[in-house]
Amino acid sequence: MSSFVDQVQRRLKQVDSSPVFQWSVITVIVMSALLIGAKTHDLPEQVVSLLSFLDSAITVFFVIELTIRFIAYPNKKTFFKSGWNVFDTIIVIGSLIPAGGSGILLARLLRVFRVLRLVSMIPELRLLINALIKAIPRMGYIALLMFVIFYIYAAIGSILFHQINEVLWGDVSISMLTLFRVATFEDWTDVMYETMAVHPMSWVYYLTFIFLTAFIFLNMMVGTILEVMGQEHENFRAEAHGESAEGGEPASRAQIEKLEQELREIKALLVGEKSVKSTIKK
Repeated sequence: MSSFVDQVQRRLKQVDSSPVFQWSVITVIVMSALLIGAKTHDLPEQVVSLLSFLDSAITVFFVIELTIRFIAYPNKKTFFKSGWNVFDTIIVIGSLIPAGGSGILLARLLRVFRVLRLVSMIPELRLLINALIKAIPRMGYIALLMFVIFYIYAAIGSILFHQINEVLWGDVSISMLTLFRVATFEDWTDVMYETMAVHPMSWVYYLTFIFLTAFIFLNMMVGTILEVMGQEHENFRAEAHGESAEGGEPASRAQIEKLEQELREIKALLVGEKSVKSTIKK
């Protein structure tokens, strides 16, 4: 009995890791996304019935696919330790909620999120999402500093310009929204020219704010994401070569120089031992 189970598990593992099966899952996910978009249009009843049937078939396919993956997984206890496996399980189980009744909104939302399963199926997309998640803590400090700058400039703008336009500069919160408009370059010159009519030197206020937010802090955000993505790519390449996640990072220059020094010492010892042996023979 045990050998039969092992044989079934090996067979399912081959199916799960086969490119044909992987691309079949990706194709079904894309079809699911197209079905969701098609249901937002006014269609004949026959087409709606066909789409409902296809949606049910896709749900059954996802259940079978997740079952195959779970059975083929070597250690069942660690299956749900992977966040992507938990995500796929929630989406698939959520798709089993009937599309009618009180749960119609939840069912539709979970069916929309089935498109995100593309992320869990394609390693490159998983790499991007993992890099973004790991970069969030670092970006949090940059965002906090940006908030401080926004708040300072909003307070200054509310003090200087509230009499010019109460809608844009009435209080600090409204001023922060106005500054967000300026930072995104959404007709920001209209705001600047309006205040320059009363305060001609107010252009300094806007240019310094844009320089800090749009140039410095934005580039800091991009640099942080690129740094984390570089680390994730290195880890991904290391894992692809069979190295562990902990020790799979490429060797540093110092480590290489240390290895070269050790090789030179070993070579010197071998040469010295060889010379001693030759002297003894003489």
